[in-house]
Amino acid sequence: MANALLNGITVGYDDKGPTDGVPLVLVHGHPFDRSMWAPQLAAFSGDFRVIAPDLRGYGESDVVPGKTLLSTFAEDLAALLDHLGVRDFVLGGLSMGGQIVMECHRQFGARIRGLVLADTFPAAETEEGKAWRRELAERLVREGMRGHADEVLFKMVAPDAAPEVASHVLRMMTSTSPEGAAAALRGRAERPDYRELLTRVSVPALVVVGRDDEFTPVADAEAMHAALPDSTLCVVEGAAHMPNLERPEEFNAALGAFLARLDRP
Repeated sequence: MANALLNGITVGYDDKGPTDGVPLVLVHGHPFDRSMWAPQLAAFSGDFRVIAPDLRGYGESDVVPGKTLLSTFAEDLAALLDHLGVRDFVLGGLSMGGQIVMECHRQFGARIRGLVLADTFPAAETEEGKAWRRELAERLVREGMRGHADEVLFKMVAPDAAPEVASHVLRMMTSTSPEGAAAALRGRAERPDYRELLTRVSVPALVVVGRDDEFTPVADAEAMHAALPDSTLCVVEGAAHMPNLERPEEFNAALGAFLARLDRP
């Protein structure tokens, strides 16, 4: 656990494992924090340098009310990696984190050696979706996180998820700053369309999705897999929106095979 002053805010992050080789950088989703990657830090930091930050507005990073665009999150990640002396890396993200990964590729794709896109989708927001995100932002600021967290918990994880997994996810959601979450929702409503960008990705990609994900269904993952020039698709059975936590063995097996492939000449 560490922190750094970057772009005018304090950013909390984990940086574990050997410093040789190409690091694995993991970007959490909304409304979570970097602790969602605990199974992956435990599994991979023995062989790889694994870096997992808290995005601005989440976890131990500073909250900046208002509106946070995906481009701002990407700029923060670039600043953190510069601070850590990391030039090239494998970049993975889940849900909103996956969209931030796409934005990072748009901004500094030459630094990325592989992409991991989990339970995410590349399309711009619809007008209906924009209104929903903005209304939810106002609700979170007005009411706090608990009501929304209770409503979506068993869409984030499958209803039969292990109790400790459901508790972890609920804890992350209810611990998130309403102002930080609202800022991200407002910014995410304005995200660009990344579908054409995916067709130009020149590095290998891993696309992962939970079989029972209602937020980003398997069809979305299949479409990304088809668009990416060099990708592997992994559908995790018995998982909803957070397969890395719900089914860590299956998720880690797919990620481990992907990383091993990148290590080969």
